[in-house]
Amino acid sequence: MKKSAEHKPEEMKRESAAPGADSAQKENAGKPRDAAPADSVSADSVSASAPETDNASDQEGTASAQAGASSDEKAGTDLTERIADLEKMNAQLQDQYLRKAADFDNYRKRMIREKQEAIDYANTNLLSDLVKVLDDFDRAIESGSTLEAGSAGAAFADGVVMIRSQLGGMLQSKYGLEYYPSLGSVFDPNIHEAIASHPSPEVSEPTVSEEFMKGYRLKDRIVRLAKVAVSMPAENAGD
Repeated sequence: MKKSAEHKPEEMKRESAAPGADSAQKENAGKPRDAAPADSVSADSVSASAPETDNASDQEGTASAQAGASSDEKAGTDLTERIADLEKMNAQLQDQYLRKAADFDNYRKRMIREKQEAIDYANTNLLSDLVKVLDDFDRAIESGSTLEAGSAGAAFADGVVMIRSQLGGMLQSKYGLEYYPSLGSVFDPNIHEAIASHPSPEVSEPTVSEEFMKGYRLKDRIVRLAKVAVSMPAENAGD
């Protein structure tokens, strides 16, 4: 009787455990056998989306590379245009500089020439007045040439000739005043003033036959024209 009593609690435990086992089996039987764990599903989805991410990254890299190449090409074009503009501007500035330098050089030469001419011909008016004094000396010498040699008048005439010679030499050497002879030369209206003319068979072109008043020049500039008589060729005398 004791043995049977001892076995009863064990049977009761088994009976109480059996319903829990049956319910667990029923739950497992209700689930599909092919259902995979959650961890394996997420790994498959990550592995499937990885190629798409790589492709998108490659496309973005290609687009950025193309954009960078286009930007570099545009920058190179802008730089080339800028260099061309600077070269053109440089050529224009160089041309302007050369023109300005040439203009300044011409201006400098002109100023030097005008300054030298102002110095050379500064005494033109004074020398023009002194030429008249020389004419008076020449007339006095011409009048004294008729005096008897050894007389007081002849000695005075010799003194006048000496003064005339010294004055003329000083004006020529110091100031550049120079007498140019006209008698027997071809008539030149630039240096001669004809106050009389007559035909002559001895000349083939207009020629100075007589000098009434001497002509003077200061360097290359005429101070006073020579007043002369001109012999004209006989064939042109009636014209």
